[in-house]
Amino acid sequence: MKRLLLVCVLLLLVMNVAQAQDTVTITIESWRNDDLTIWEDTILPVFEAQYPNIDVVFAPTAPAEYNAALNAKLEGGTAGDLITCRPFDASLALFQQGYLASLNDLAGMENFSDVAKSAWITDDGSDVFCVPMASVIHGFIYNKDIFAELGLEEPATVSEFYAVLDAIKADGNYIPLVMGTADQWESATMGFQNIGPNYWKGEEGRLGLIDGSAQYNTEGFAAAFEALAAWQPYLGDSYQSQTYPDSQNIFALGLGAIYPAGSWDISVFNSTAEFEFGAFKPPVPDGQEDCYISDHTDIAIGLNAASPNAEEARIFLEWVTSAEFATLYSNALPGFFSLSSLPVEVEDPVAAEFVGWRNECSSTIRSSYQILSRGEPNNETQLWEISASILNGTVTPQEGADTIQAGLEAWYAPQQ
Repeated sequence: MKRLLLVCVLLLLVMNVAQAQDTVTITIESWRNDDLTIWEDTILPVFEAQYPNIDVVFAPTAPAEYNAALNAKLEGGTAGDLITCRPFDASLALFQQGYLASLNDLAGMENFSDVAKSAWITDDGSDVFCVPMASVIHGFIYNKDIFAELGLEEPATVSEFYAVLDAIKADGNYIPLVMGTADQWESATMGFQNIGPNYWKGEEGRLGLIDGSAQYNTEGFAAAFEALAAWQPYLGDSYQSQTYPDSQNIFALGLGAIYPAGSWDISVFNSTAEFEFGAFKPPVPDGQEDCYISDHTDIAIGLNAASPNAEEARIFLEWVTSAEFATLYSNALPGFFSLSSLPVEVEDPVAAEFVGWRNECSSTIRSSYQILSRGEPNNETQLWEISASILNGTVTPQEGADTIQAGLEAWYAPQQ
């Protein structure tokens, strides 16, 4: 009996060792340290239940330290198997240096459009090197209580937009547009890049800047600067010294009616606003039928070319291309929307409103992010400065547009 018991114990030990040897651990590098519990509690358990022999460790680094830390790990051969990819040039550089593997043959990549892949593909379109995970969408968030009090409806056209702003201003109890210019970036990101695609026709205008057939100081782009300047009378007192967190607080306290938004603000207001809020898409110029939204590529995930667990890492990446992952991620992080073309049911009502615009409008990305910010002056940084200056009234829209165009022409050959 003792011998039989000993044999059974030894067999169990052997089986446990064999099972442990069959389990592979893969690690994800990321800058989204605020997402740690979401990955650990919501996303990874679903994958690991389907693939019990693959353990996944989400190992984030503080956002400001991520690029430097990741580069050091890649150079030293200690980086994780999966690399969370920032959009455009930072990740492109990693691919060009041989740190990220090509994913052209990864099953499921057909579920992403050219726009979705644009932030993680070579300039010539020959290699895609990260699986798109999510984008953020721009529009306007509004206080439903204030709209009901003043008898206002969501505007669809530019003239309706200004009629709503005029009514709020005439009432005098609320700030019509809650945005400041102190941090500059929001003037461009939630201002110019929010409403602009309706003026430069989305991808047509953006790609025109890249190939040199469109300019910042003519036609649609110039019109977008003019439209941005028209916001000035509707901003709050001392908006020039108002920071981005100030704007979030002002709107959350119910002091303003309309907030030019990035969809990432949804989660903030879900936890801070004590009123019901809704969203409307960027108003179209009067008489224009087609609409365009900034559906900006934000985050993706790629394969470390030196991963010793490439087979298991590719299994995880294939799962990231699935509708299951898209649904999990979109609902765990309201306001970050799957870039997959597969149907995804978004539960948060305001997030669902934002993502629903994809069915009504054509998507584009911010005009300065692909290729155009590689030289000096940096196109993105200039757009921050000039958009804020236009709203502050220190330069005219045409002067600002001319400055931006001259900056691009100074180094970018297709614009010379």
